Amino acid sequence: MSLFKSGNPTLSENKFRDTVISTPISTENTMTIGGTLNKFGFMLLMLMGSAYYSWKEVVNIGGNVMPMVIGGAIGGFIVAMILIFKKEWSPYLAPLYALLEGLFVGAISAMFNEAYNGIVFQAVGLTFSVGIGMYLLYTFRIIKATEKFKSTLIAATVGIALFYFVTMILRMFHVDVDANMPFINGGGMFGIGFSLFVVIIAALNLILDFDMIEQGSALGAPKYMEWYGAFGLMVTFVWLYLEMLRLLSKLNRR
Repeated sequence: MSLFKSGNPTLSENKFRDTVISTPISTENTMTIGGTLNKFGFMLLMLMGSAYYSWKEVVNIGGNVMPMVIGGAIGGFIVAMILIFKKEWSPYLAPLYALLEGLFVGAISAMFNEAYNGIVFQAVGLTFSVGIGMYLLYTFRIIKATEKFKSTLIAATVGIALFYFVTMILRMFHVDVDANMPFINGGGMFGIGFSLFVVIIAALNLILDFDMIEQGSALGAPKYMEWYGAFGLMVTFVWLYLEMLRLLSKLNRR
């Protein structure tokens, strides 16, 4: 069984092994855990900067939210797809991904905050707290990325992704998903329970991401893979934040 499993499609065994096999590298030019986390911190600052810009445009100036939501989401998706196949471009495209996701996250946050005042600061605080908590749990091996843990978590993540994909398709055909599935999308106990479950799955995916980064470092992946690892970690981090917003919005409806 392979040690390389992650629910995050950007971080997988082949992504790291291929770079090690195809790229002759010296030890001083290899991926490190500290370097990856530093680059993630830099990307996080970039995301927060562009998120503040889009938030300000929507809240303070009354700008149109949809161009930033759609542009950030689609632009971020395109950049992510390119990065998956062109990992060596990570030092250039990973920061761009952070900026685009920031536009999307800031605009979405403004929309949630307009409906539920104060919810964004709660979601930000919870997301950072959970992220730090998961890192400590992984570092001290309180939660271990065993084969059973990885397989179960990947299955749950794929199931959630398929559910979201189906609901997105239904909305494209003008199906009112919220009305037809109020037990999931509503503010009742089942809906809150579903969102809490997704938040837990997103948080546990951070454990898999940390494991992937550690394994990539141990394999001696090239230095640019630090940017790729930071990018993959940001994908999960943004997902966790959005699920926090969804959960808190349901709690505020009660």
